[in-house]
Amino acid sequence: MTAIRSLSPSSLWGFFDTICSIPHPSGHEAALGRWIIDWAQAQGLAVRRDDTGNLIIKKPASPGMEHRKGVVLQAHLDMVPQANADTDHDFTRDPIRPRIDGDWVYATGTTLGADNGIGMAACLAVLADPHLAHGPLEVLLTVDEESGMTGAFGLQPGWLEGEILLNTDSEQDGDVYMGCAGGVDANITLPYQAEPVPAGYRAVRLSITGLRGGHSGINIHQGRASATKLLAELLHVLTRHGNARLSSLDGGTLRNAIAREASALLLVPEEKSEHLHTLLAQYQRQYAAEFNGVDDRIRLALSPNDMPARVMSDAMQQQLVRALLACPHGVMAMSRSMPEVTQTSTNLGVIATREDHVHVQCLIRSLDNAGRDRVATMTAAVFELAGAEVRFDGAYPGWQPNPDSPIMKLVLDTHEKVFGALPAVKVIHAGLECGLFKSAYPHWDMVSFGPTIQGAHSPDERVSIDAVSRFWQLLVQVLAQIPDRDN
Repeated sequence: MTAIRSLSPSSLWGFFDTICSIPHPSGHEAALGRWIIDWAQAQGLAVRRDDTGNLIIKKPASPGMEHRKGVVLQAHLDMVPQANADTDHDFTRDPIRPRIDGDWVYATGTTLGADNGIGMAACLAVLADPHLAHGPLEVLLTVDEESGMTGAFGLQPGWLEGEILLNTDSEQDGDVYMGCAGGVDANITLPYQAEPVPAGYRAVRLSITGLRGGHSGINIHQGRASATKLLAELLHVLTRHGNARLSSLDGGTLRNAIAREASALLLVPEEKSEHLHTLLAQYQRQYAAEFNGVDDRIRLALSPNDMPARVMSDAMQQQLVRALLACPHGVMAMSRSMPEVTQTSTNLGVIATREDHVHVQCLIRSLDNAGRDRVATMTAAVFELAGAEVRFDGAYPGWQPNPDSPIMKLVLDTHEKVFGALPAVKVIHAGLECGLFKSAYPHWDMVSFGPTIQGAHSPDERVSIDAVSRFWQLLVQVLAQIPDRDN
């Protein structure tokens, strides 16, 4: 138990504290799923797990509300596992350690999992409260949302009876979402061409640390530095002007997180060592000025390293570095109909050196399939010129806005009654599962809202305590106002 159990609403925060105590990164949600099944059965609730691993929990309507339209409350079970370099944390074994700082709840050196743990906790709190007014209710908790939307892809028709879906995976109090971006993963493989280590060289480790990182959809338009892109630029400079040879390079850990750290193992001629340090100091100053006010803690360093057994061939080194330099990254287009919304973006999320190849992964997002496919083609062209194999996986559609949505109107009216102001209606440049749900349940009327969560997908993640309270108030009131089935 932690101090967050003292916060209000106590039931929601109590569930979130329990969620934090059970490891649940993407692909490792089984233990949390078992706990939820045991808890639901102890409450006398009907609970099922589908073939994909999604959980579906049903709660009967409150007395007198049996004829209301059925509601599906939805969240995802998994969280993004990111930790600071100085934090020793095994996300498959260690609990998240939440802490309170003013109006915010953080984790200690890791992602918090408020995305989407707060929404999940709210769903469980609704199930647990016998006094809330609501019609027929189903809770859908999907698996593996963060790393592939596996649960949403696998959701089958006929398992759920509701007509309305309330998605809890949005991250800004005062905003209500009626659409989201789709996306696709680019998986790139370049065979490792090795050469013997040349004589007269010494090994050094180039490291890039201190970046903010963040969500590759929500934060991509903010101009934050990408460690993978900075690494490509520095390798281009150090190999061309410092005669450095590249042995390995690694950066980022997730395709849907802006890379916070990256490193490369280099061999440098003895006579060029001082020159390389001078070049690095020059770029340290350049990046400090370029990212002033956006990424203020970027740190570049060269440190001695053990001599590796191999280096890349000169041809491979040039092809790889040039491809990474040319790889599209960041905002590619803004929406014409909603100028403040990112239309298309791409994130160079992961670079990893393996025994026989270098692996690169990008996540391309777009509100429309044409924009997504255009950037995918560009990405493939860049890496295929370098001799790489490019494979696209996990394409998922966006959620097309419905301006005539009845549930959207109900949420807007309820927000105005409860808080005295209309919320902003938005489209989010992130991959909510709603677009995929439409394949199995095309009749669903859907809306998404949630509390303010900042720094998602990074160890800076935090959730506003006040916003959680407002989110809970809105959710409870919306459930109470759902109309009859014949309306």
